[in-house]
Amino acid sequence: MSTDQIRTISLAEREIFLLGTAHVSSESVRHVEEAIQNLSPDCVCVELDDKRLKALSEPDAWKKLDLISVIRQGQLSTLVANLMLSSHQRRMGLQTGVKPGAELLAAVQTAEKLGIPVVLVDREIKITLRRAWSLTPWRRRFMLAVGLLEGLFDRTPISEEKLGEMREQDTLTGMMDEMGQTFPEIREVLLNERDHFMVGRLRQASGTRVLAVVGAGHRQGMAQLLESGTPSRREEELVHIPPRSPIWSWVGWSIPIAVVASMVWMGLAKGLGVLGDNILFWILVTGLPAAFGALLAFAHPLAILTAFIMAPLKPFHPFLSVGTFVALVQAWLMPPRVHEMESVSEDLSSFGKWWSNRLLRIFLCFLLPGLPTTIGMFFGVSHILKSVVH
Repeated sequence: MSTDQIRTISLAEREIFLLGTAHVSSESVRHVEEAIQNLSPDCVCVELDDKRLKALSEPDAWKKLDLISVIRQGQLSTLVANLMLSSHQRRMGLQTGVKPGAELLAAVQTAEKLGIPVVLVDREIKITLRRAWSLTPWRRRFMLAVGLLEGLFDRTPISEEKLGEMREQDTLTGMMDEMGQTFPEIREVLLNERDHFMVGRLRQASGTRVLAVVGAGHRQGMAQLLESGTPSRREEELVHIPPRSPIWSWVGWSIPIAVVASMVWMGLAKGLGVLGDNILFWILVTGLPAAFGALLAFAHPLAILTAFIMAPLKPFHPFLSVGTFVALVQAWLMPPRVHEMESVSEDLSSFGKWWSNRLLRIFLCFLLPGLPTTIGMFFGVSHILKSVVH
């Protein structure tokens, strides 16, 4: 193993070794095993959290996924984002014959085999994704979504030599700096915040010789924090999810208040006939677009009917997602089969399989009714206000 892969930091009575890896490289697996055996550290810190370690250790966990509970808890969008991010790494791993995160799992298994304590130092991925999304301004969220989709269907082959370049710190730092110019919030959350989080956990680890196995992109930032003695940011701060601005709540609730007030006035001033016509228009102009969105997702007929029924009710609870109900009905009537759960990361990169894979079709049922419902809602509000005025 090249000494360039490890950065040694001497701090008072402690010695810390930072081993930078590429998460889909066969060489990284070998480097990790050799480092633990040769350095004989008192403790091994690994860039994992409990849930990611469980996912790596139990590859069949997909079979136990309670999709209905995931949807009810409002975690489907987080699951989709997590799968999209992991899909790219998985494709790189298929090209090099190594599963994503194999070197991190090897670090845990090798340390445990030698009786060396293991500390998981990374922040939970769900928190990282939620912070990244909440801290990104609306104007850049669309650009981020487009970038993720482009990466999802990118089939450019990546060789082991290219991964060797990725393990070089300067190359990765340059890539992150370039991304930071367009998405500074993403760089802050994915790189800088996690550097602070992991250094904080690293400083709490026991032993005088500590080996940290982390992605190569984190090695420089973590080394700077350790060598300079810069205090780590508090964990409470780094796991906090910024609340939604109250302005959006006011805007969201102003629509149903305006609609209800307009309909009450319409019924009193213009009669039940005019009120009935506007209610019917509202149902059709919101329900039909939502049903069309569900139809585009090849949803079950009852899921399409659910979209039609729930869409007219959305404005009366602005944070009620029509897609959530459609996805629930779809998951209940057409649950994913085991082989579809296992192949979802691969199927994500194939446009056609979004409709043939039942799990991905549930994602489409969650996503596609939303925009048509919103467009129909604005047409409906406009029609009602014109009826009030005229």
